[in-house]
Amino acid sequence: MKILFSLFGALMLLTCDGSKSPKIKVKTGHKANIAIPGDTLKLSVVTSLEKDYQVTYFLNDKPIKEDYQFSLSDQLGDYKIKALIKKDNKSYQSTVKFTLLASKSPNLYTYQIINIYPHDIEAYTQGLEFDNEILYESTGLNGKSSLRKIDYFKGKVLNSINLNESFFGEGLTLFDDKIIQLTWRSKKGFIYSKNDMKIEKSFSYQESKEGWGLCNDNKYLYKSDGTHFIWILDPENYNEVDKIQVMTNKTSLKNLNELEWVEGKIYANTYQFNKDVVVIIDPKNGAVEGVIDFSGLKEKVKQHKELNVLNGIAYHKKRKTLFVTGKNWNKLFEVKITPKI
Repeated sequence: MKILFSLFGALMLLTCDGSKSPKIKVKTGHKANIAIPGDTLKLSVVTSLEKDYQVTYFLNDKPIKEDYQFSLSDQLGDYKIKALIKKDNKSYQSTVKFTLLASKSPNLYTYQIINIYPHDIEAYTQGLEFDNEILYESTGLNGKSSLRKIDYFKGKVLNSINLNESFFGEGLTLFDDKIIQLTWRSKKGFIYSKNDMKIEKSFSYQESKEGWGLCNDNKYLYKSDGTHFIWILDPENYNEVDKIQVMTNKTSLKNLNELEWVEGKIYANTYQFNKDVVVIIDPKNGAVEGVIDFSGLKEKVKQHKELNVLNGIAYHKKRKTLFVTGKNWNKLFEVKITPKI
């Protein structure tokens, strides 16, 4: 999905009696209909209607004044602005898409390798998360997908559950005494008991397109689906209750892959070949606050024909370090993140 920074042209014009609609154009007072938090709309309409009409403006169906100001805490992304005009007991409306971008460019970071541990070169890593000193990993590919419990010091698999070959494993997260694992295009997730890693039940996706990455903040689950959306799920029933649009100061950011909750922020791999980066997202508004450049890390693992992209972030809360790996990498790296100079 790609956000276009221009007026989304065609205007929707409706009348109650089906008669020919007048020309109506909504003007926002902003070039290309783009703003940042703190900016104020200057709404008006250009119409072929004669005077003595009433106009009510709506932002995503919520009534607003013509001089509505976006707050610093407003969600970023696309909004629908509607002008509802009433004249002579008739109603007309016109809508326009408006985009709210992040107010500043993301900070740039690099990494410092602290330790290197062995990692299964056959593991097509999709999800990675710590439970104290135990590392849990979800792997993908049809016929090779699994859920694993790992001693990361030795790279030893302590327990493993293989998925049915019809499922392509994706991200995972641990919530209370459960392990939640996504699948890619089957629109289904699985719930396991953390104690014995036995499947207890499954759940179906709703509006989200696919299953990619997963993390949690001890209250909600956060799920990526390959678009620029991160979906917020209720851990009681796994319903999608809200969503975040992930935006930079220039555009939306899609292909968000493996997710990790780190000190109040969401760290996300981006599934882009030749760009081994992790982005830091503010879950309150969707702003990309930072970009971690992992260039050069892939060259430090065994080079082979199945070698794939960086994917897998696990935060060690006690050590306050990140553990990162990739699809079919033979190493797991413990790294410290530092500002890029």
